[in-house]
Amino acid sequence: MEIDLMTNKKFNFQQGFTFSKHIPEEISNFDRVFDVFKDLLTHTSGDIEEAFDWLDMLDKEYDIFTDEYTLEDFEEDLRKRGYIKKEDDSEDGNTGTGKGKNILTAKLEAALREYALDQIFGKLKKSGIGNHRTNKSGVGDERDGENRNFQYGDDLSTVNMTESLKNAQINNGISDLRMTEDDLIVEETKHKAQMSTVLMIDISHSMILYGEDRITPAKKVAMALVELINRKYPKDSIDIIVFGNEAWPIKIKDLPYLQVGPYHTNTVAGLELAMDILRRKRNTNKQIFMITDGKPSCIKLPTGEYYMNSVGLDEMIVGQCLNKAAQARKLKIPITTFMIAQDSYLRKFVEAFTAQNKGKAFLTGLSGLGQMIFEDYEKNRIKRI
Repeated sequence: MEIDLMTNKKFNFQQGFTFSKHIPEEISNFDRVFDVFKDLLTHTSGDIEEAFDWLDMLDKEYDIFTDEYTLEDFEEDLRKRGYIKKEDDSEDGNTGTGKGKNILTAKLEAALREYALDQIFGKLKKSGIGNHRTNKSGVGDERDGENRNFQYGDDLSTVNMTESLKNAQINNGISDLRMTEDDLIVEETKHKAQMSTVLMIDISHSMILYGEDRITPAKKVAMALVELINRKYPKDSIDIIVFGNEAWPIKIKDLPYLQVGPYHTNTVAGLELAMDILRRKRNTNKQIFMITDGKPSCIKLPTGEYYMNSVGLDEMIVGQCLNKAAQARKLKIPITTFMIAQDSYLRKFVEAFTAQNKGKAFLTGLSGLGQMIFEDYEKNRIKRI
């Protein structure tokens, strides 16, 4: 017998817990196909018609649809549930190129972010407080394991009862056990601060070269991180910028439609824009996450022209990158670089870049990228006083 301890248990105050046989929830035809469809939409950068074509091909191979539930039925369900609409229905949603074309609504854009979060970070519940640790002890809301004597005004919820009872036994003896204010021990707590983050995504052409799609995992990570912050750290802020020959901010709702272009990698422009955004934030905690797979290969000259060099590591381009890393350090903005490539000569550049900023670098492939970013986001919640 399979027992579901989480959903099928009932508590009876006379008999205790009773358990029943686990009955799996029935998944509707729509929900079964919808998860596959959301994956395909991310891969096709929000192109619904292309996603439908992929579904049709997958159906021929894996029998996704049946005579009772066809691709046309699924498309109709998407429309009835408010996930897609015709381009000329209203102004809501992303604009396409052909009149009458199916486009995503804001509801489906939000569903894609939620799906990415569930895939990468698991299902998390929203929190109503900042959740970012600081190194300042006091009347906070997260315990750090350090104890001290009770002081007037301390929150009673922070009293360490085990240590307090030990004190009472030592001070008063077991035969006359009583607890006074002098016996009380409280656990130190940490304040929780807010965090402002800029996520930089490389959209240079190399993100789809060499037979590996690197932009789709990067998009999923970005959507998941946005959804994570909205749910768990609602007081935090996150801005997304993309960088190729230049850098520009994108709206959160436009993440599913992100595509690479025939661009070089202007890391300098991305860092300049990221720092400019963070300068305007009032939070003390600020950070930059950068997802890239290649070396910097482009800068904009004072004349307005672009200087590009894809061969090796260009000394002038690298020099400007290192200058920006040092500038960010002076502004107390750490940069965490996620280098999704394994080239040995790039490691030296990343190490030099990280040393200039006093930040961190993760030399990783695509596997586990989301979990790494999540874990680093958690660790970076230490306020610099």
